[in-house]
Amino acid sequence: MGKTGKALIWGGMLAVAPLLADGQEATPASVEERLRRLEERQELLERQLRDKDARIAELEAELGGGSDGQQARAPAAVPAPAGPAAAPAPAVVAEAAPPAAPAEGGARSGFINPDTPLAAGRGFEVGRSDLGSLSIGAYALVRAIEQLPASQDATDHLGRPLNGSGEVDTRQDINLHRAMINLRGFMFDENFNYALTVWTVNATETVRIVGSLGYTFTDFFTLAAGISGTPGTRSLLGSHPFWLGHDRTLADEYFRTGFSSGVWATGQSKRGINYKFMVSNNISTLGVNAVEDTRDLAYSGTLWWMPTTGEYGPQGAYGDFEYHEELATRFGISYARSPREDRTAQPDDNSPDSTQIRLGDSLLLFQRDALGDGVTIQTANFELLAVDLGFKYRGFFLQTEAYYRTLNDFRLTSISTAPLPTRSIRDKGFYVQSGFFPVPKRLELYASTSRIYPDGDAGFSDSRDVAVGANWYWSGTRYQRMNLQYIDVKDSPASSTFGYFTGGLDGQVITLEASVLF
Repeated sequence: MGKTGKALIWGGMLAVAPLLADGQEATPASVEERLRRLEERQELLERQLRDKDARIAELEAELGGGSDGQQARAPAAVPAPAGPAAAPAPAVVAEAAPPAAPAEGGARSGFINPDTPLAAGRGFEVGRSDLGSLSIGAYALVRAIEQLPASQDATDHLGRPLNGSGEVDTRQDINLHRAMINLRGFMFDENFNYALTVWTVNATETVRIVGSLGYTFTDFFTLAAGISGTPGTRSLLGSHPFWLGHDRTLADEYFRTGFSSGVWATGQSKRGINYKFMVSNNISTLGVNAVEDTRDLAYSGTLWWMPTTGEYGPQGAYGDFEYHEELATRFGISYARSPREDRTAQPDDNSPDSTQIRLGDSLLLFQRDALGDGVTIQTANFELLAVDLGFKYRGFFLQTEAYYRTLNDFRLTSISTAPLPTRSIRDKGFYVQSGFFPVPKRLELYASTSRIYPDGDAGFSDSRDVAVGANWYWSGTRYQRMNLQYIDVKDSPASSTFGYFTGGLDGQVITLEASVLF
């Protein structure tokens, strides 16, 4: 029984109680007068409940922004008042709409909650009491990928065969690519939140447990610690997997920071400026143990402002699935610096997310002989500046981000036998993504391109990608979709089995994917 029905029953009982008390002595006139007053009270109660339900529907619409294609909850139908001779009217129960998707970051529109180091869906609440709560959610992605042509050769910026052999290791495989299990809630105090995510990438045999503990003091200040996205680029701020494709463009993959252990503060000012500032062990901790970390810490931060609507979709999602009737805008800037990234903390392998620093020819910065024969870097200073802006309106989406990265203050290993060929490397790049819904909340078509301009003075050449794709949201929600994508790539400097690209790839990437998030 709905809240409206229960309220009417209690109201009726309270109103009838005096009649029962006087029942034996009541005259027909007094009974009729009391019934009349009962009808008046019931009509007043119905009006109040209708007003309340209408206000709830308005608030849900504002918070959810029409998210997931669901309408705000309709007011429950109220039985007609019963007069002295009226037959009881049948109760009509309104169909309860599923709960609206949370606005970006939860209850505070536009705010990214620090207790979700990786994006989480609604999940299912297992239990809640005064002592705490527990919700469980999950994410799964199945991917078929084809990289063409199958046989390719590439050289590095010095004209040497790439990685010694010169052969580009192209892919043709089908995988339950990655899966996540999310546990989250509060403990003892609703302002004290916890989150744990079991994160697996089957394509690389990677299994990680990430999470955080955080306390919200005010809307302006939340303090948290654990593992989180280093805020050097916009895609590290919790929007995954709500992107156009399921992974990043070439430039975003090349320039981005990673996930690291540290402490961070987040919040939203009264002027609507959101922030996240983080102090971490390095720019990417995945695959690195504590013994391998240096004593030097990394520092990063981001600001973003959403001046028109105060939100940008759930978790800062890409694409205008919500079909904004008013222009939604977001402007942001991010900066990350690690004064001493270390070769030990950036292993010489190609496993994704164990290293984030690659050169314009896809070699790892700390790889032996990466900058020249006999030249191996032990430590380096890393700096990244990124500026982004985005727009959403009536199913149309446009977003861009520009990058400027500096690598300098190189120190050689003891095994180096040649001098440094360059004192610094400065790379630039950008991406542009756009999409629209020819069928609202069902079919999305999109296109993107990105360009990378590595330091030509150091011998590196430009690279780029162009992609077109389609998303089919078969259930009418953001949380389930099929994706088909075609990417044309020129000399990929990014290399990650986690994403779409292999180092040195010059050709095409075709993917067919299905994902579910709850």
